Amino acid sequence: MVLPEIVKAAMPETTSANAVSRYSLSKGNTILFQGDSITDAGRNRNDEAVPNSPSQFGAGYALLTAASLLANHPGENLIIYNRGVSGNKVFQLAERWEKDCLALQPDILSILIGVNDFWHTKTGDYTGTVETYDADYRRLISQTKTALSKVKIVILEPFIIHGGTALDDTWENAVAPYRTAAKRIATDNQLIFVPLQSVFNGALKHAPAAYWGKDGVHPSVAGAQLMAQAWLKTVL
Repeated sequence: MVLPEIVKAAMPETTSANAVSRYSLSKGNTILFQGDSITDAGRNRNDEAVPNSPSQFGAGYALLTAASLLANHPGENLIIYNRGVSGNKVFQLAERWEKDCLALQPDILSILIGVNDFWHTKTGDYTGTVETYDADYRRLISQTKTALSKVKIVILEPFIIHGGTALDDTWENAVAPYRTAAKRIATDNQLIFVPLQSVFNGALKHAPAAYWGKDGVHPSVAGAQLMAQAWLKTVL
């Protein structure tokens, strides 16, 4: 089974929260990818002011999604940025939101955040809870919608790749509430929701975690392509 078929099989026909209509592109739209290391993917911070530059996208799903958007919509003159920062939790997005989101005035804003909100509680670096995550995330979405009244927001589901080397038996039950919170936030705000967990669960039927993302958190090239295809199938 090839990647598009894996994505199609793993995702219901209507994946948007509250059956929100897919977004459409307009000429000159600005698209912004935000999140943690999965979005960051080693991007060049020195090149981030230049939209559509390969190095400012990093080597993950943001690059692959942007490449498809730019190749498939050459007449739209899209402006695409990546502002993911490795290690970020929701409150750290908020700390840099004015510069790294609102100032860019995105027409479509894509956010993937959540794994560190749990993971860093295991390392002792953070004491937040899923309730903290939910409240911080809702506050961020409200702030964004107030500042950018026409912005179209995409929430990507926090996910894990079962069998990854960084995971233990506690991860599934611990991360599940964060996935539920992210979907509930999307539903309550009538936002597009990309169900990545089901995509990776489906992918594991065809290859082990080492193929899709060895540590269970950070996708491989194949895993990043799954994410890009899921984004494109759900959002547009």
